[in-house]
Amino acid sequence: MTGPVPGPLDRVPPRYGGGSLVDVLPSALSLFGVPGAVDRLGLTSRLAGVRRIAVLLVDGLGWHQIPTAARYAPTLAGLAATTGSPLTAGFPSTTPTGLVGLGTGVAPGAHGVLGFTVRVPGTDRVLTHVDWAGDPDPSRWQPVPTWYERARAAGVAVTVVSRPEFAGGGLTMAANRGGDYRGAAGADALAARMLAALAAGTGPTLVSGYHPDLDRHGHLSGVDSPPWRVAAAEVDALLARLVDGLPPDAALLVTADHGQLDVPPGHRIDLDADPRLRAGVRVVAGEPRVRYLHVEPGAQADVVAAWTAVLGGAADVLTRAEAVATGWFGPVPEAHLDRIGDVVVVCRDTYAVLATASEPPMVSRLVAYHGADTAAEMIVPLLVVRG
Repeated sequence: MTGPVPGPLDRVPPRYGGGSLVDVLPSALSLFGVPGAVDRLGLTSRLAGVRRIAVLLVDGLGWHQIPTAARYAPTLAGLAATTGSPLTAGFPSTTPTGLVGLGTGVAPGAHGVLGFTVRVPGTDRVLTHVDWAGDPDPSRWQPVPTWYERARAAGVAVTVVSRPEFAGGGLTMAANRGGDYRGAAGADALAARMLAALAAGTGPTLVSGYHPDLDRHGHLSGVDSPPWRVAAAEVDALLARLVDGLPPDAALLVTADHGQLDVPPGHRIDLDADPRLRAGVRVVAGEPRVRYLHVEPGAQADVVAAWTAVLGGAADVLTRAEAVATGWFGPVPEAHLDRIGDVVVVCRDTYAVLATASEPPMVSRLVAYHGADTAAEMIVPLLVVRG
């Protein structure tokens, strides 16, 4: 992104192919000459001579959260001030969409992981991507080759380091297939395994790491809550250890999948408590900040009108065709269109739409959410450190 960074509640369109999360891996792998890799982030001149690259994704570390974290994360604050630049996340600004966007280097419409939950076309089943056990088949549901696969085919040693419990899951296979998977149960293990994989490479090497705890504590307790502060300090210690341990011919890239917004109780709308919002709606998917409504035959116009009247300025209510036309998802092939709701509801300001009858009770008890296109959710950092 260029120019002033928008305020937290300003709307930000994704910049696929021109400064977004999906550009990180192809830009990095262009240094190794991987076929098809294009450096849209200007990394080539900054990383000349680098033969080992580590990419760390810190879940929930939005650009607008860094000033808040600075008191507990001086290493993070220093890197952001000296090496940091803002990117946009994908849309919806949510973890499954972001992780697969990072891995594939394409916009959500192309890779098809179009939200935290989506309806499986032709059914009333709602797929929760973070609990995806392999049905649908990840290679069919997400058909785009990952950059890990492309890098390995080009002779790059590729390692993915993440939580042990994520090994073999549908989301892991959709986002990370092609990398040698190494389980790491916490920040210390993550740093150790990432550095070990960097050191083990004898030629071009790519190591990808994932750290989820900042996002989890933001959801449960809120941004700048005491648990979130502890998690921010843990991120800082992780960064310091990675920076200190980088080999001389290595670089560390740090980014995130999205940011977060605290949502006050008075801004929470329960669609299951209002008959006007339930009328004509067959299946509810998405998440509290971006809802996908799959409607009964012939009900689309009535649902759009009812939701627009009830929510007013709290959300934009669009048909699927209108939502796709905004460019939020990038180009969407026919095979992926039905994963988007007939009606798409994108919350504004700090509003959220709950679905208490169909979602786990925990969802309504969260403090912070994400998914929409405000700057606090959509703008993520890219920190670049050389060994």
